[in-house]
Amino acid sequence: MNSKTRRQQTREHSRRKNLTRNLIWGVVGIAILLVIGLMIWQGIKPAAGESIAVMVSDPHIPNDSDPGEYNSDPPTSGLHYAEEARAGFYDKNNYKFPAGYLVHNLEHGYVILWYNCDLLDETGCTNLKAQIQSVMDELGGEKLIAYPWPSLDVPLVITSWGRLQRFEAFDLEQAKAFYRANLNRAPEPNAP
Repeated sequence: MNSKTRRQQTREHSRRKNLTRNLIWGVVGIAILLVIGLMIWQGIKPAAGESIAVMVSDPHIPNDSDPGEYNSDPPTSGLHYAEEARAGFYDKNNYKFPAGYLVHNLEHGYVILWYNCDLLDETGCTNLKAQIQSVMDELGGEKLIAYPWPSLDVPLVITSWGRLQRFEAFDLEQAKAFYRANLNRAPEPNAP
């Protein structure tokens, strides 16, 4: 009788061991499938905004030389410098030819919020800047730039590499959706 109990104990231990092993492998298998599914989704999810034809962007041109004309305003691709602008919010133009730096950021997968306060009164401008800053803060500021662009015909345009979305009025959800859909969709997404 004692040996039968021992045999039952051995079987029970073996069953628990097999169940634990199968459970672990099942969780690992599900995790692998989720990662593969996420990678596939990232590759096929649609980009947001209007598609703009990608312009020639190589080779880099010398800093502070005129990069020439772009096929969109603001630019979404094209000739640019080897140096990029730092991420963050710009209250004023800091460069002779800012597009030369900013297009390099786009090539690295950045999203840029270009704004034109000349189209707004003082309160409207203050509100727009606060809304832009709030979305940048909410998204963590990763690969995000806000830059003044006085040639815009709307108060805000958001761009990424080859993509552009115009805003007559700021829309938080659309801005976040554009960022999430287009971040790092560029020739050099792993660059800082």
